[in-house]
Amino acid sequence: MLPYPILTACLVLMWLLLNSFSLGHLLLGIMVAVFAGWSLAALRPDKPRLKKWYLLPKLFLAVFIDIARSNFAVALLILRGKRRTHTSGFITLPLRIEDPTALAIMAVILTSTPGSAWLEYDSRAKTVLIHLLDLIDEQQWIETIRDRYESLLMEIFE
Repeated sequence: MLPYPILTACLVLMWLLLNSFSLGHLLLGIMVAVFAGWSLAALRPDKPRLKKWYLLPKLFLAVFIDIARSNFAVALLILRGKRRTHTSGFITLPLRIEDPTALAIMAVILTSTPGSAWLEYDSRAKTVLIHLLDLIDEQQWIETIRDRYESLLMEIFE
């Protein structure tokens, strides 16, 4: 009946905190929370299978370093203002990854790194559209993403 009972209880509590407490709001909050739990259960993907879980620290370290570098680079771009022109742009990255969990992790990595954003995934063409704040060499970005993230994610998940 309740696939996620803790989530359901938290949603009811949040509903009551956001609205005034009454019997009607309690019943409506319970209904919304139950249907939200059912919807989430219907969307639940398969459990990810890690083939080489011991490579996760290497991935986390690479992501942490890249986020720190990107924060510094974006801060410099902003602080310099218009003295140095930068060219933002879009690249289409062909992907080799097929595992949905690896794709989701790659999307989170690219979006959480300042200066880049995962915009659109085309599952038929196996490409992703990425926006970059400071695009100098498109091929270099493609190779960097492939070598640094995609190959490591493929080793971990596929």
